[in-house]
Amino acid sequence: MVHAHRHEPGRDAVNTPAPLVTLTFDNGPEPEATPGVLDVLRRRGLHATFFVIGQKLEDPARRAIAAQAHAEGHWIGNHTYTHAGPLGDRPPGHAEAEIGRTQALIGDLAHPDRLFRPVGGGGHLGPHLLSVEARDYLLRDRYTCALWNAVPGDWKDAEHWPDRALAMCLAQDHAVLVLHDLPNGAMRHLDRFLGRLADAGASFRQDFPDACLAIRRGVPSGRLGDWVAPASLTRLGADAQA
Repeated sequence: MVHAHRHEPGRDAVNTPAPLVTLTFDNGPEPEATPGVLDVLRRRGLHATFFVIGQKLEDPARRAIAAQAHAEGHWIGNHTYTHAGPLGDRPPGHAEAEIGRTQALIGDLAHPDRLFRPVGGGGHLGPHLLSVEARDYLLRDRYTCALWNAVPGDWKDAEHWPDRALAMCLAQDHAVLVLHDLPNGAMRHLDRFLGRLADAGASFRQDFPDACLAIRRGVPSGRLGDWVAPASLTRLGADAQA
């Protein structure tokens, strides 16, 4: 669903397309933050993807929040079970423990494309994101691996992230924005931020651009290798655990 808004002054004058923004929220659900995010999105008629931590879904109250998000049209994605760090250097067995276990907890809330987002370790992109084991697991079970291109750091700067997020979104044709529905106070700025985006001419859509998909329904992108650690790195992680 795309919502058109007033264009930023001067954009049409240079015939520049309005930027598109895909909203995503990581690391929830959290009772002190996620319901407020859902309220804002409901009022504005916007849909997002919530990449949830499996461990949190074991709490019935938190899973009920995820179920509410799903019922309101938001997509529920997998963001590992523990969020203990990127998967590129984890010991053997981590794919099932982190990805499969979470997907089982998501259950009937899952998007048909089995959306998965790796842990970035501060929002960084690189071969630390996935191990060979995790890559093969995602390919075999036909997941869609969604990355990002706009990380304003709301989890560490609850007050000033909107300015950075606005600049990031307006600087590219289609931004996949990573925010966090965590109880640190950052999301109290969400409604005003979305208003600023709309006033600047942004349109919102729920799907992901190809450039931010490492895998789509089990089919690798041409750049998948950029996000996968060499097998030797995973072996080093296993040795460190021994």
